[in-house]
Amino acid sequence: MQKKVNYLVNWLRDQVETANAKGLVVGLSGGIDSAVVAYLIKKAIPNDSLAVIMPCQSSKEDIEHAQAVVKGSQIVSMTIDLTQTHQQLLGTIRQELKQESVHQPDHDQLASANLKARLRMSTLYTIATNHQYLVVGTDNAAEWFTGYFTKYGDGGVDINPLVHLTKGEVKEMAQYLAVPEEIIVKKPSAGLWEGQTDENEMGTTYDYIDRYLKGEKIPVKDQEIIETMHNRSKHKRMIVSTPAPFETD
Repeated sequence: MQKKVNYLVNWLRDQVETANAKGLVVGLSGGIDSAVVAYLIKKAIPNDSLAVIMPCQSSKEDIEHAQAVVKGSQIVSMTIDLTQTHQQLLGTIRQELKQESVHQPDHDQLASANLKARLRMSTLYTIATNHQYLVVGTDNAAEWFTGYFTKYGDGGVDINPLVHLTKGEVKEMAQYLAVPEEIIVKKPSAGLWEGQTDENEMGTTYDYIDRYLKGEKIPVKDQEIIETMHNRSKHKRMIVSTPAPFETD
């Protein structure tokens, strides 16, 4: 694990140098993935690493866990509450949709959740521009493969150090880095709505996804769910689809 941590720390330093940036910034959710990234970027760029806590109708527990990561890693942090911004923008959009008689209430929950993620992305990039930092992503291998992230939301980043680590490996790294235990053992959740958990939403478990990625045998039902998610989310792993160049006579 020490070799993996050292490798990622050196890789992060190389990314900053290559981009001619000054440091690194990460959004801190209170979950294990962003916690690990916070510890890593603090090790990589001790004097120019920043964690941003962005509550948006967030639970008290998530905010407390994010603060615990700040204390444990000793990373510089700032908090920007996006709750009012989210409510105002979402309310304006819904009002316009209703006036045009095209509002579809069944999609409200997902639209609201995705807007939260994209507001956080915009916030991080605004801060990154101010500091001349790179925005660091937190998606692990399971999330990246299945597309369990918001396009141009938490998927909108400059670099992603955890993309080759399974959820289990992220937990091992968290333990090695001394991330607070309550964060390591909590149920994975994007915190997008009350009671939301990653595994309930996906319909399978991180353990099965990890085993699938390792080439191990898992129940057929779970394999089908994972492969469907992967195929359906192909567009998320591309910057943008473009047509082939026009042919000229």
